[in-house]
Amino acid sequence: MTTALITGATAGIGAAFARRLASDGHSVVLVARNEKRLREQATELHDRHGIEAEVLVADLATEEGIGAVEARLADAKHPVDLLVNNAGFGNKGEYLEVSMADELTMLKVHCEAVLRLTTAAVRGMRDRRRGAVVNVASVAAFVPRGTYGASKAWVVQFTQGAARDLAGSGVRLMALCPGFVRTEFHERAGMGTDNIPGWMWLDADKLVDAAMKDLVRGKSLSIPDPRYKALMGAVKLAPRGVLGGLTSRTGRKYGPR
Repeated sequence: MTTALITGATAGIGAAFARRLASDGHSVVLVARNEKRLREQATELHDRHGIEAEVLVADLATEEGIGAVEARLADAKHPVDLLVNNAGFGNKGEYLEVSMADELTMLKVHCEAVLRLTTAAVRGMRDRRRGAVVNVASVAAFVPRGTYGASKAWVVQFTQGAARDLAGSGVRLMALCPGFVRTEFHERAGMGTDNIPGWMWLDADKLVDAAMKDLVRGKSLSIPDPRYKALMGAVKLAPRGVLGGLTSRTGRKYGPR
């Protein structure tokens, strides 16, 4: 039986990954900040699917939290075969409206934690010649979108670059770039969503199903919906100045995830 570790596992995309992987028979290591929610989730997954569900309470905005997850990923006696770096958040407000502390915390969670956890996982995977990492980014990576978009663009570039370096090693890396997904993400950030068209919303479970198919196909980048594939194709053709105006007015209010 293989083991998957999921960060940000108690809600949204992370919870959908946990459900899918547990239903496929994988043991799971669930990582988040809220111990009560983690233990409830672990019990439910164990009872429903008969798998082992381990709980790891960690705040990836802290050195202690990142270090704890690094140590678990480096444990050769209990190897992790699939890492899903999903933890993340958004800040409401334009540049200079968001505090520097919040901006730096975002970079720690979205970039430093992803780099360190991926590295901790991949070292053992490469030695075993098998394993995979899914780094959850966003379609915001492809448009001018302040620190959030810049951090997600880093995730995409880092993941695809590392995937090329590890080609032939038996280890796969994929950046997952969803659009608007019905999760707690926007509510936690205090972002309004009333004006987002219904067709732009994605279902987390369907998104994960599509992502897992792309991972099996060996893709290093997954945009798991035809609607967003088309939108990102249009983005490539649009002038950067136009994109900057649109995303600064809408992205800061909504925050695609």
